[in-house]
Amino acid sequence: MKTLWSVPPVTRRAAKVWLRNLHVFVKTWKVNFFPPFVEAFLYLFAIGLGIGTYVGQIDGIPYVNFIAPAILAISIMNSAFFECTYGSYVRMYYQKSFDAIIATPLSIEDVIAGELLWGATRSVISVAAMLPVFAVFGVISFPMALFIIPLAFLGGLMFAGIAMCFTAITPGIDTLNYPAFLFITPMVLFSGTFFPLALLPLFFQYIVVAILPLTHIVAIARMFTLPALSPVLLLHLTWIVGVTIIFCVLSINLMRKRLIT
Repeated sequence: MKTLWSVPPVTRRAAKVWLRNLHVFVKTWKVNFFPPFVEAFLYLFAIGLGIGTYVGQIDGIPYVNFIAPAILAISIMNSAFFECTYGSYVRMYYQKSFDAIIATPLSIEDVIAGELLWGATRSVISVAAMLPVFAVFGVISFPMALFIIPLAFLGGLMFAGIAMCFTAITPGIDTLNYPAFLFITPMVLFSGTFFPLALLPLFFQYIVVAILPLTHIVAIARMFTLPALSPVLLLHLTWIVGVTIIFCVLSINLMRKRLIT
């Protein structure tokens, strides 16, 4: 008997769903590539160079260099999360794409796995588009910063899994505003993005590290871009891999339950 924690029978056919989404993306590539460039410029000018003029340095690091990896981490989160909430919900409910694909030899598990892989790919695309902008401004260090690209896929897969869980239980597309405002927004503000976690009370530091996934992406991104590698990197990666597996399995089973009932 299958449960929510059963390992879903995903096959290589999931790549067909990923490829389908890629084809749709390529048709509108100009629109899809433009936002990451603008986002990078806006954050760097408004916060990095603007507020950074008054902040100066944090722990001996120029403020613009401090927030640059956080901006990349936020992009990883937003790209995957919103693709697998609003994007997946539209394909499932309004466009009926899931129903059409399931009518082929592909299974429900393959469809959802393909969606998760596409969400992770969107994170990679966003980061790859933003990295040249950061390089021009000289706020990240190469070649170590290139490791953010595989980090984007892993982190994107984690947020895609979390997002798909919300998609599976939401009664309507408007309800997706709740996780966007109550889950995503707090992470943007309190995950060590714009100020060090050390400024928070110790109790809240433990909570942030324990339950806010973005905290770990920001920490690793900072190690890659400053660069400042530490053995703690392995702990962050272990946490991310564990959470990714849990939510990807859970999201596929939740979506299967929704689509067959």
